[in-house]
Amino acid sequence: MCETCGCGQPDNQGVKILKPGASDPHTHDGQGHTHDHPHHHHDHPHTETIQVQEDILSANNLVAARNRGYFEGRGIFALNLMSSPGAGKTTLLERTIRDLSPDLPWAVIEGDQQTTVDADRIDAVGAEAVQVNTGTGCHLDALMVREAMAQLSVPEGAVLAIENVGNLVCPALFDLGEARRVVIVSTTEGSDKPLKYPTILRDAHLCIINKLDLLPYVDFDQDEFMTNARRINPDLGFIPLSAKTGEGLEGWYDWVRENHKAANVDSQSANDQ
Repeated sequence: MCETCGCGQPDNQGVKILKPGASDPHTHDGQGHTHDHPHHHHDHPHTETIQVQEDILSANNLVAARNRGYFEGRGIFALNLMSSPGAGKTTLLERTIRDLSPDLPWAVIEGDQQTTVDADRIDAVGAEAVQVNTGTGCHLDALMVREAMAQLSVPEGAVLAIENVGNLVCPALFDLGEARRVVIVSTTEGSDKPLKYPTILRDAHLCIINKLDLLPYVDFDQDEFMTNARRINPDLGFIPLSAKTGEGLEGWYDWVRENHKAANVDSQSANDQ
């Protein structure tokens, strides 16, 4: 699937896009065709193919730009939520949707290698959701988001949360068309995480430090973490919180409201021109 990040996915492990409760998933292989035709070396002269990473990313970026134009034209505030597995992305989304709806409409694209577990959780709290199963792939890309959007009814002025596959490496490389990138870390992950995985923070707009309720039980230095992160991205904002206890959630909610309002203002200004 992805030579760029080295997560290669065989053609028979196609991406599946599923609605909660769906029995007939839509599948694509990212190329629009499969490679099940016979192939022999004597069919063509020996050649050497050099694949350039920029070519792969350029194709993704073109689709991402189209996604971004679609979102901006409709005042949809798109968030790309990235974290390692278990940092609490889905739990934070569940609580946020419950607390901010119905005043703020939500739609969610869930990314996981398998199952619809997370999409089912989001559906249960009242937001429309679609699940993208990436097979052996380790991230979402712009084409997956575009095809997932075809399965969603996202109203104008909504918040679209794109919960990426749990991974601190590959998702950083792929623009999805989002307006904001949010990295979620937990206090169980260690204060040196920004130094080990700098790319995920380099283009992020916000870093949420989740699971503050576990601080008494783990060796996590919040000031050291933020200092390390600002070495990578001096403009990075931080919101420490606990999705479980509710501590710090109002700061996150205010950030969502402010950025959602800005997205709608920008959309209205563009439409008035």
